[in-house]
Amino acid sequence: MCLNGEIRSRDHTLGAVRDSRLAEWDEARLPLYLLRTKDVEAWLRGRAIDAHRTNSRLLKKALRIAGADDMDAVLRVHAATITDTYWFCPEGEALAYDDICFKENLFAALALRGDPDSFNQPCSRTPELTNIGSYEKCWLQRDGQWWMVKQGNSLERFSEIFISRLGQALGFPMAEYLQEDGTVLSPDFTRFASVNYEPAEGIVGDDEDYRRNFEAFYALSPALARQYLEIIYMDTLCFNMDRHTKNYGVLRDVATGGILSMAPNFDNNVALFSRGVPRNMNRSNDKLIALWGELLERDERALKLARALPAPTWEMAEHYVRNAGIPIDAGDVCEFIMNGSALMRGQIERLKP
Repeated sequence: MCLNGEIRSRDHTLGAVRDSRLAEWDEARLPLYLLRTKDVEAWLRGRAIDAHRTNSRLLKKALRIAGADDMDAVLRVHAATITDTYWFCPEGEALAYDDICFKENLFAALALRGDPDSFNQPCSRTPELTNIGSYEKCWLQRDGQWWMVKQGNSLERFSEIFISRLGQALGFPMAEYLQEDGTVLSPDFTRFASVNYEPAEGIVGDDEDYRRNFEAFYALSPALARQYLEIIYMDTLCFNMDRHTKNYGVLRDVATGGILSMAPNFDNNVALFSRGVPRNMNRSNDKLIALWGELLERDERALKLARALPAPTWEMAEHYVRNAGIPIDAGDVCEFIMNGSALMRGQIERLKP
């Protein structure tokens, strides 16, 4: 496919695309992935719904694009998403942002549950074609805002809710989660793309290494590095095995492109006991704790910041376990959290200031 057109933010041109290549661009406001790679096709494909999700196949069939690859699917909605203002305007099409931004989602229930009634909706623009990730999910508009709704078993839902509330209690920016009818709901933290969310992939590629990430964010701003450290602190404390460069990132000013902060901590469903209660509750063999310790040992700036991080108490953890609204053994969760916290504190204390 040969692409010609413009990368836009709302109605402002950020880059010209000629023969699928960036020909010129706005250095300050271009999406970070494009700024790093200049690869227009990879950027577009990276915004497409995961074709391996069962309900994504149903969605494409309902929209009569069953044979479409990622590029065809994402271009069907001009690569627009709920959480940023970027989109692709093909050459020769007289379009404005108001023409392509999402105002409704008739296919929410189909994307989330494979609902047969949603399958029969008339074809329309849906944010599901750019709703990435491997879990069945949807964007739902309710109470004047967009909500991300995601399926999950009870332990996955518990992880999202408990970690969000524990992190908030510790003073960290966290996405909010509620549960409803076997799902978790989280309000769109960009508030109708009043800021642009961009995954860390735009800065570090697919490199999840703690030290290289910390260095990259520190080079942008020490405040960003501190916020990144808070995210991996919670990941380590709560055993989130699934942090990758598409589920953490930054918020940018829409008008200037300036990086404002790290996005709030989200996507913690593959954590704690979501894959079963570990045999080793004392966490003496915990790989995430080892990786955390390696970062502190190798980077004095990270160690200095880590010394100031608050530690949870048993009472705090127990409170949020019991108020999550999902039955689970509070003693097991608290023991797991506090054992992890003690080991992490021990690592800090063993290292010289």
